[in-house]
Amino acid sequence: MFSDSTAELIITVEGDIKNIVFAEELIAAAPALDHWRFTALKPAMDINNVNITMDGYQFTKDNIFFYSKEQEEYPDEIDLVFVYDGNAENKNAITTGVCIFLDSFLGELNFATQIDTFTVIGKDHTEKELVPVEKLKDFLSWREREFTEKYKSVKRTDVEDEFSILRAQLDNERPLIACMNLPLLQFDAKASYPWISVIKAHYNGDHNDGLPEKEDFEKLSDIEDKAVEELKEAGYLYIGRESADNVKESFLQEKTSDRLLRFSRK
Repeated sequence: MFSDSTAELIITVEGDIKNIVFAEELIAAAPALDHWRFTALKPAMDINNVNITMDGYQFTKDNIFFYSKEQEEYPDEIDLVFVYDGNAENKNAITTGVCIFLDSFLGELNFATQIDTFTVIGKDHTEKELVPVEKLKDFLSWREREFTEKYKSVKRTDVEDEFSILRAQLDNERPLIACMNLPLLQFDAKASYPWISVIKAHYNGDHNDGLPEKEDFEKLSDIEDKAVEELKEAGYLYIGRESADNVKESFLQEKTSDRLLRFSRK
């Protein structure tokens, strides 16, 4: 119950990041019903109300600690070690319990997006000073502010892109034509986020072996040029494009951004 008169239905993705968008879209399409509240992803809870018991273990703010591991090659990575103060012989059980605790304490979206990598250990294996888990939110907020302030004004030097034309054949024997910015393979910096954005456009190329006719090609190129111009100003790297089987896809990767969303690579 969300309140005495309102029941709440929460859709969770159980830590499966790729399904977050579907949970959000499902809730966005939910009807407005009296005495019901629909929520996408488990919200954050007051740490004093988070008390997990499973497999004979108990997980509370009093027996979970953490510390940060620094990675010289990736200074922006948030790599944490969570320490369970108790019998840690059953590693799978304490890892699952700590994850459920963090899911409830941080909220499902924050747990999935604010921490890049983490491990769970027993107190006997600690290597640094322990920090109470109740300070975790403050730590993550500080790291995000540091990340944003450091990179919000950093953009790739605007140099002339060089593209290579590639040709392949699909299983249905239709051609695939790709134009890729291969020099990005030698890019001297790390992209801010570990995903690629795709702009996908459908056209009718049935009379041209799945490739766009001249008129459609020009329209699609104009749309892509305008989109790429705006996105490059926002810090995106233009990777390239491919056309095949009535679909044109343009690929970009975000190098820098003011957004705080960081997708986990757990």
